[in-house]
Amino acid sequence: MIPFLKRKKKFFTEEEHQKILQAIKHAEKDSSGEIRVFIESKCSYVDALDRAKEVFEKLNMQRTQERNAVLIYVAVKHHQLAVLGDEGIHKKVGNEYWEKIMKRMEYHFERKDYAEGICQTISELGKDLQKYFPYHKYTDKNELPDDIISGS
Repeated sequence: MIPFLKRKKKFFTEEEHQKILQAIKHAEKDSSGEIRVFIESKCSYVDALDRAKEVFEKLNMQRTQERNAVLIYVAVKHHQLAVLGDEGIHKKVGNEYWEKIMKRMEYHFERKDYAEGICQTISELGKDLQKYFPYHKYTDKNELPDDIISGS
């Protein structure tokens, strides 16, 4: 098989994948915020947050109208995580918020409950996005795709 045609390894079962997608849809339902999940095997950076920033930009997540997108980044084999919010949401919640979110996600990951950790994180993010960026019936649109993105 030609190397670039190889199928990427799935990190989640189909059930887990659907559960995460439903969590994203539910979290975004009552908010103008956007949440994306990016999963890859290895993090080529020392700091996962640096890699998350690179992915955030490559996915054009900074282009949301209210700058309220959030990226959940996971490097499975290197056991690295990051949650990165754009400037709009970051101004509302501050650094301590992101640290709290990370600790809760790490708790699930330490127990190898990856999908649940991501879903819980998405749910919490959704509540806060709803609080700071409520859904507007006539102006809101889904600015970013809701799928899970797989890297290398």
